[in-house]
Amino acid sequence: MTTTGAGGARDEKAVRRFVERFAMTFNDLGFPRMPARVLGTLMVADEPGLTAGEIGERLGVSAAAVSGAVRYLTQIGLVIREPVPGSRRDIYRFPDGTWYTASIQGRPYQKVADIVREGVRAVGGDASPSGGRLADARDFFLFIQDEMDALLDRWEEVRERKGPVP
Repeated sequence: MTTTGAGGARDEKAVRRFVERFAMTFNDLGFPRMPARVLGTLMVADEPGLTAGEIGERLGVSAAAVSGAVRYLTQIGLVIREPVPGSRRDIYRFPDGTWYTASIQGRPYQKVADIVREGVRAVGGDASPSGGRLADARDFFLFIQDEMDALLDRWEEVRERKGPVP
């Protein structure tokens, strides 16, 4: 165990257990397991970033497994890759505001609503049973997108009141 700030002592065994449970939960939700393990590892790191070797060491996995996972995470915007000055290595870090950025990136519910809108047109409008179901789905996803936008605006206000993340 190592001591941390006001939160008390850091329990490394509990931290590793958290990372694995975090990864399993994300995997159950459809997220790839190794990227979820890497994401959890970066979230619990007190360092500003970790190299692929450090991530692999903490997870007990190969550099190749880490490489594919960080590539995936950087592509979807959950992790940032930065060069280490004076070295050929990079560090990977979990940026502030990541959840906010990832949840609004690409307006996912709007995209689904747009696709379903095509379905409504394809079946001849919303007067038929299938058109009615599709229109209802479209309206639901538009509602969710509007609510998500408003929710994220409120979250931004809360974050500003809380101040910067330590």
